[in-house]
Amino acid sequence: MTDPAATQARDAWGTRAGFILAAVGSAVGLGNMWRFSYVAAEGGGAAFVLLYLVLVAIIGIPLMTSELIVGRMSQESPVVAVKRLGGPAWAPLGWLFVFCGFGILAYYSVIAGWTMRYAFDALRGGLPTDAGAYFQSVASGWPAIASHLLFMAITVAIVVFGVKRGLERAALILMPVLFLILVGLAVWAASLPGGGAGYAYYLRPQLGELLDPNIIRLAAGQAFFSLSLGMGALMTYASYLRSKENLAKEATIVALADFGVAFVAGLVIFPIIFNFGLETTIGLGREISDNTVGTLFIALPTGLQSLGSLGDIVVAAFFIMLFFAALTSAISLLEVVVSAVIDGWGWRRRSASLLFGFLIALGGIPAAINIDFLGAADAFVGNFLLIVGGFFTAILVGYRLIGPADAELARGMDNARARAVWAGFVRYVAPILLLVVLYFMMPTAWQAFITIVTLGRG
Repeated sequence: MTDPAATQARDAWGTRAGFILAAVGSAVGLGNMWRFSYVAAEGGGAAFVLLYLVLVAIIGIPLMTSELIVGRMSQESPVVAVKRLGGPAWAPLGWLFVFCGFGILAYYSVIAGWTMRYAFDALRGGLPTDAGAYFQSVASGWPAIASHLLFMAITVAIVVFGVKRGLERAALILMPVLFLILVGLAVWAASLPGGGAGYAYYLRPQLGELLDPNIIRLAAGQAFFSLSLGMGALMTYASYLRSKENLAKEATIVALADFGVAFVAGLVIFPIIFNFGLETTIGLGREISDNTVGTLFIALPTGLQSLGSLGDIVVAAFFIMLFFAALTSAISLLEVVVSAVIDGWGWRRRSASLLFGFLIALGGIPAAINIDFLGAADAFVGNFLLIVGGFFTAILVGYRLIGPADAELARGMDNARARAVWAGFVRYVAPILLLVVLYFMMPTAWQAFITIVTLGRG
């Protein structure tokens, strides 16, 4: 293994704001813009939101803090960091992070490519009136492959420029624009006549569903995917930190910003659905559970187009926002892979970005061709394997590295009692709860794995 220090100086964030916005950008993605709202609505509304917040507080923030600790403490990519800090036996965890980053980006960029195409066509003159036929043309065949490859090319182009000129600059531009568009859409959606009914459905209190194993599974999967946990992205970003900020505070800011975006997105989507009577068209509680992308890419544009030129503007803003959210997440996923190659093999950033971006683009072609493959990959890699990665991260930090981790956290948090609370959650609460979640996820994960193998052979 080549010593990275001997080959090239490690990059670093230029500002704290750049790091925070990049970390928020990694967490904020397509899952915030639709999946959170849908799962909340189908999972008891306020019950799901409450359960999600509880899981973020007792698992999400402690584990995010743990990833930030390992990253800043090691100043290396996850593969090198966990092996050096934990010992050779922990090397597979680092490679699991890389596999998740590779696998998730391979199919995630396919959906991101759809959003890019929608945004471009909406800006060019509006979407076709037959939204269903248009979606089929965008999401299948060569058009889907082409948009996937173009999106990957954009992602690679940003990562090639490094942390300051690539990742940080993109975050400082894209994230404020995303926030402004989201808030603007939420204010507009609140004025719709059907807004009240949409809010009532989105946040209806069904607290009896708090102990439903399926709702717990969905909330945990959403929390991990949305917060970019278990994939080494935040660990990678923290490895570029040089300062002594309070990492628990930074993790809390990122988690709350991520939740805020997801929550407000629901305040946009459900008033639109109920204002245009789409709740029966898309079959809330029925067909929607089998095809959530249908609502996002077919039902919503159909309803908004009835507003004429105003609807075209809203559609364009909505899909531009989705594209920005997808791009900031994609950048972090590729950076996990690229940083592992740079630190582990001593490659130059340009070579690592171009080659592995190309390989990921190739790996995403099956998902571009077959939506069933995409869904199975999301269920297995984007949900199950992230929980596995989070579980072993808790074990690594909570037991193998608890002393050094506490010392690293103390650089920005001198409150020993607060650090003890963090350690208790990482050592005892997170592993137990994650094992329970993994148990409930096993049937779905196994079925998804079988689907991947079957479709892969075909």
